[in-house]
Parts: sequence; structure tokens; C-alpha cells
Amino acid sequence: MRKLGLFTMAAGVALALAVQAAAAADKIKIGFLPGVVDPFYQVMQIGVEKAAKDLGVEVVTQIPPTWGVEAQTPLLDAMVARGDLNYIITAPVDKDQMVGPLKTAVDHGVKIITVDTYLGDGDYVKGPVKFPLSYIGSDNVQGGRIAADGLAKAIGGKGTVYINSTNPNVSSVDGRAKGFKEEMAAKYPDIKVEGPDYNLDDANKATQQTAAALARTPNLAGVFGTNVFSAQGAGTAVVNAGLGGAVQVVAYDATKQAIELMDRGVVSLVLAQKPFDMGYLAVAFAAADAAGVTSLPPRVETGFAIIDKTNVKDPAVARFIYQVPGK
Repeated sequence: MRKLGLFTMAAGVALALAVQAAAAADKIKIGFLPGVVDPFYQVMQIGVEKAAKDLGVEVVTQIPPTWGVEAQTPLLDAMVARGDLNYIITAPVDKDQMVGPLKTAVDHGVKIITVDTYLGDGDYVKGPVKFPLSYIGSDNVQGGRIAADGLAKAIGGKGTVYINSTNPNVSSVDGRAKGFKEEMAAKYPDIKVEGPDYNLDDANKATQQTAAALARTPNLAGVFGTNVFSAQGAGTAVVNAGLGGAVQVVAYDATKQAIELMDRGVVSLVLAQKPFDMGYLAVAFAAADAAGVTSLPPRVETGFAIIDKTNVKDPAVARFIYQVPGK
């Protein structure tokens, strides 16, 4: 806790310095390259744009239409080829395969800040990948543990549960599944874990996969959806099967649909990440670095809001539900 507290304190100092130095610093231009189009990254973009406005920097945004190295890399290459970007804030879609393309960006003089997902093992000081300035995002292993505890409570500590995930070799969802499995194995001997299946960020595929899991395991007690599309598809499959309330769903990411499913008794717990914070802090870090700050923490964990039916109406909690204007 003390280590995390120091990181949080350092992040706050960096932000304050960035605000104070923004007027004096040379004009910088930042590229924002998230993983895909979804409510999580849309809220992150709102944070990026708010920080850019507050700090007086310019942001160029490119959003891949689908998740994957093949979709993200050409947009990254085009950003680097512009020749006018000082920083790129990005969520790498593969912790290994995006190392090379992002290192090429660094070799061309562009500094990298990763948000939501990281490269290598995420340790930019002692790990195999050291060139990013920082990782700003959730502790996804801890998030998986929270999800496991919540689902175990919802199903009475026994039964079979199923993980529906997105893509292999992505640091965020890998960590969530890891934490979930470890917590179940350590604390809940009467719970069996199946999966994960990978839906490749396709909610319709997640629905089909969860429907298949319900069919092959008639007594399935719960489902853990590791991101927006996984939870959406899992919830839809449970509703379609007429099992709302009988099969409990834990949703990672606080979309409006996840909250609606909670209101219907399908979802028992929602883990809200803080994508606005990730985007805002990443821009602040870039501005602070440009202003000469040399003590930016290499890892900042932005935490969670844990939402259930007892607190979903509390404004202090509801503020973390992903709100996208016009959606």
C-alpha cells in the first residue's frame, strides 16, 4: 500500500508540475492510439482531450476499428511518419508483438506512454521492455481477484463458473483471468473454473461462446466477462437462455449495458476502471516530461470502483459508470 501511495503522490506532483509548466514549455503534440472503439476507450479519450485543453497541448487521435496488431500497427506507423509527434499514448494490443513497432517509434524520437495495457511484463525498470515512460492503468490481477470474490459470494461459494475473455497475450485480460483463477483456487475449493474462451472483441461471438458453455454445463453457476464485449455477450447469452438470476455474471467495465443488466438481476458485480484518469494522467505525464520533470513513476495504478446493487445509485459511485456523450 505504501508503494502504491508513493506512486499516487508522485503522479499528483507530476500533474501539478505539468499544469504550472505548460505555459512555459515548448508546444508539444501527442498522438493517442487506443486499442479499439468501445465505451472504455471513448471515456479515456474524453480524459485525454480534457487534459490537452487544460494543459494547452495538441492531440492527434487514431482509433483502430478492430482489435489486433494488424489494425493498430499501420495507424502507429502513420503517426510516426507524420514527423511532428513528440509523444504517443497507446494501449498496446499485444504485449510482445507491439514491442517492435513501438520501439521503432522511439527510435524516430517519439516517447511512449502506455495506458490500460502494457508491454512485456509491465516492469519498465527491471523488465525486458524499458523504453516506455510509464504504464498508467489498473492492477488487473487484483481486479481478477475482486471479480472472483464477488462471483463466489453471489453463487454461495460452490459450483462451476466460466471465463469469457477477448484476446490472448493482452496484458490486461491475461491479468484478470490469472487473478480470477488464483483467487478461486486459493479460497474456494468448491468452485470449478472453466475457460477462458476468446471472443476476439466480438460481443456476438461472446454470446455464442457463453451459450455453448451454458449448454455443455447445465448447472453453470456464474460467468466472468473480462471486458466490455465479454460481459456484454455473456449477459446477452444468460438472458436469451432465460437464466437471469440463476446464472450470475460479473462484468469488468462499467458500461451502461452492464448496469442495466445489474438492474435486471443478471449481473451481480461490476468493476469500474477509471479510463478518464488514465487518459488525463497520460497527457499530464507527457507535458511534465516535456517540461523537464525527471521523476515520473514508471507505473501508476488507477484503482477501481466496485459497483453492486447496494451502491449503484450512490452518486459517488455512479460517477464511474462509463458515460459517453450521445451514446
